[in-house]
Parts: sequence; C-alpha cells; structure tokens
Amino acid sequence: MTFTFLSGLSEIVDQYDAFVLDLWGVVHNGHEPYPGALDCMANFQRHSKPTILLSNAPRTNGFVVEFLEGIDVPRSAYDFILTSGDMTRSVLELRDHDLIRDTGTNFYQIGATRDKGLDDGLDYTRVYEMSDANFIICTGLVDDNIETPENYRVLLLEALDHDLPMLCANPDLTVMRGLVRHYCAGSIAALYEELGGRVALFGKPYAEAYRRTLQTLGLPANSQVLAIGDSMRTDIKGARNAGIDCILVGGGIHAEEWGISEGEMPSMEQIDQISHLHGFTPTYVMSHMTW
Repeated sequence: MTFTFLSGLSEIVDQYDAFVLDLWGVVHNGHEPYPGALDCMANFQRHSKPTILLSNAPRTNGFVVEFLEGIDVPRSAYDFILTSGDMTRSVLELRDHDLIRDTGTNFYQIGATRDKGLDDGLDYTRVYEMSDANFIICTGLVDDNIETPENYRVLLLEALDHDLPMLCANPDLTVMRGLVRHYCAGSIAALYEELGGRVALFGKPYAEAYRRTLQTLGLPANSQVLAIGDSMRTDIKGARNAGIDCILVGGGIHAEEWGISEGEMPSMEQIDQISHLHGFTPTYVMSHMTW
C-alpha cells in the first residue's frame, strides 16, 4: 500500500481539474476554519479549479451555508455544496427507495432541532409517538453533548416492535467538535441494525454521493478529481470506490486515536496500520489542508 506525504496542495494542484472537500475535519472543526483552509480554497479559485463541499451534514445545503457563514466560511469560497441531508430529501421527494415506497407519510424524527429542511414543503407529517409512525428519519442525537447511542436503545426497540424502517441522514459514527468527540446519526443507525432494524444510509461513502458530486461538477468523463477528507471509513473509502484520488488529513477524526494534535502529521507507520485495517490506502496524506 503506497501513499505520498504532502506538505501543501500547491505541489499537486495542476494535476487535478476539481476538488471535493469534506467539511468537518477538513475545512473547519465545528467552531472555526482550520488555519490555511480558506487560503487553499482561494487558491483553487485562482487556479480555476471548481470546488464542491461534500458533507454528511443531516441538513439541506441552505442551512449548512448559513452555519458556514456564521463561522466565517463565506459562500464565495466554494462553487457547490452537497449534503447527505440533500440526498435524504431527494429520496423523500421522489419516494423512490424500497424502504418507504409503499409506506405511509408519517415519520418519527430522531435528532436535534438544528437538523432542518428534510421534509420542508413535502407531503409528510412528523409524529411524536412510534405507534403513529410509518418510518423513522434519524439525523443524530437530540443532545450530542451528553447522550450516546445507548440512550436510544429503548426507543429503538419500540421502533423494532413496529417494524419501522429508518432513513439515516448522516452515516458518520462520530465527529470531532473542537477537541471533543460527539456521536452522530450513523451510530444510532448502527445500533438499530444490530438490533435487527432495517436502515438506509445516505451520504459518504456510498456511490450515490459521488455520482451526484461528479454530476454537479459537470466535468468531462476523463476529468481528474481529488477528494480531501479526514475519515478513512467515509471520505477515503468513498473516493477510492468511486475511482477518485484522495488526501487523508491527519488532524481530524483519527487524530485522537493516533495521539496527535491539530496540524500534526501522522507517521508512516500510523498510515500503514490504518490502511491495513481498512484494506485501502489514501493517495496522499497531509497534516491539514494547507497550500
């Protein structure tokens, strides 16, 4: 398994026609942009390289744009944005997924109030009792500051009693907010599957996320695209499966297990170990997204 350490994106920018950026762990840490991230995005624009933000945020893109602007990532810094929330909404709008094609329109949502936009303007009704629901939408934990998936075991067992399918709008298991790890919707979905529940997940690393990403970029079929992410499980796996070169940044989701700080480069041994664990390797490795 081979990979290349990079000190900056300027080394390879001319090799690629467009860039796919993860948000949390690459562009920002939940509170502010990483040092150098906005400079990289500005340099992509100066080099006429289209940039799309591909995020597993369980909200439609307009709400993510608002969040980014609130932490000083301006809309002018990137060309496109696509979220797992957008993909979940598309399934709700088209009703083209096996899990909900023949169900009713009542859903029970598991998630925080900030997870918005999935059913806006659509013919669905949010209910507050599992017995009234036809399916579940999981966007995360209600309070990820204090809760874990185990807080939802009893609720999920009730859902299982009613044989309710679950649409999971964020496949991530955890995310780093600053220096603190928080559970995401994917961890609840994993527990529901473990209990025997039926689950559909939308976003990275699944093929539809990359099909829509490349369609949005609108590039010729032979274009060279580079994805930048901090998670082997989602970002790197998804890019590899889509045949896209990729950079693993070391200061995100894996930093804690490696015992490194934000902005610190993982070692060759650490990358070898995690690559063998997952069965694939990134094309490149960086500390953070820097020019």
